[in-house]
Amino acid sequence: MAATAKEQQAGEHIAALLDELGRSMGPSGRDLADELVRSIVEFYGTGLARVVELLGDAPDGTDPLDLLGGDELVGGLLILHDLHPESTMTRVGRALDEVRPYLGSHAGDVEIAGIEPGVADAAGEPDGLTLQLRLRGSCDGCPSSAQTVRWTIEEAVARRAPEISLVEVEGVVEETPQPKLLQIMSGPPDGATGASPAGSAPASVPAGDAPAEWHPLPGPPPSADGRSVVCDVAGASLLLVRLPGNLYAYRDHCPVCAGRLGEAAVDGEQLRCPSCAAEYDIRRAGQGERGHLEPVPLLEENGSVRVALPGILLAAGP
Repeated sequence: MAATAKEQQAGEHIAALLDELGRSMGPSGRDLADELVRSIVEFYGTGLARVVELLGDAPDGTDPLDLLGGDELVGGLLILHDLHPESTMTRVGRALDEVRPYLGSHAGDVEIAGIEPGVADAAGEPDGLTLQLRLRGSCDGCPSSAQTVRWTIEEAVARRAPEISLVEVEGVVEETPQPKLLQIMSGPPDGATGASPAGSAPASVPAGDAPAEWHPLPGPPPSADGRSVVCDVAGASLLLVRLPGNLYAYRDHCPVCAGRLGEAAVDGEQLRCPSCAAEYDIRRAGQGERGHLEPVPLLEENGSVRVALPGILLAAGP
């Protein structure tokens, strides 16, 4: 099919802009601009290839818009151009559904309080959208809950709805007094893998918080309920325990005796340290009468598992 006049004009306009950059910035500026254009073309080419692949493999009767919108790469491109078949509210709801089982052990349930235009930029235009969430049934006495809840919601929302630039979470219990609203950025934590292709920026962790990095689990998680495994992730030793309906991750460290938990017994929803017999509630973020385990944010989907490790935990190692 021959290019239309509009397409030809667009190509000529791009070439003219590149020439102007070359004249104003010199050869190095022109080379940088050429590289930028090549990267953009390659990015969209990858998206088009994914579209062809999805449509070619789609079963008869499949809704093409639902199929394309459900793919992370293509869906991100549709969001970027305001063409996604699902609304922001619907996609945020899907993101929260993904992490709700994990949040249940740290902060109870989570509900959407509203979505509003973001803070205006220098030109007076809203910078993305602000998502307002409300937590119910917080985990009393859990100093790690606020951090784990924040990182888990950040990751899920950024992947499903990258147009959300700010998330306000009401009802998070902190170890020390904090403002009523805990503000978090919607992009994945620094160094996150699988970031949304729609161009969302990595999250900025609030001042005073250790930055988090998301890592894939190097080996298989426990497959049966009541089973646990220890694995090394980026130099940190983690204990993973599976209970009916959910998988949990903790630092492989007993706060009472400083021993390892690799041989810990799982009795119902209780974890018993093999060295000092201290018990911890697996579902309630590792709470115990004598101490508190260190929970690690975890996302499990489509057979893959990722965990978020704060810099302080990476530095501490096993």
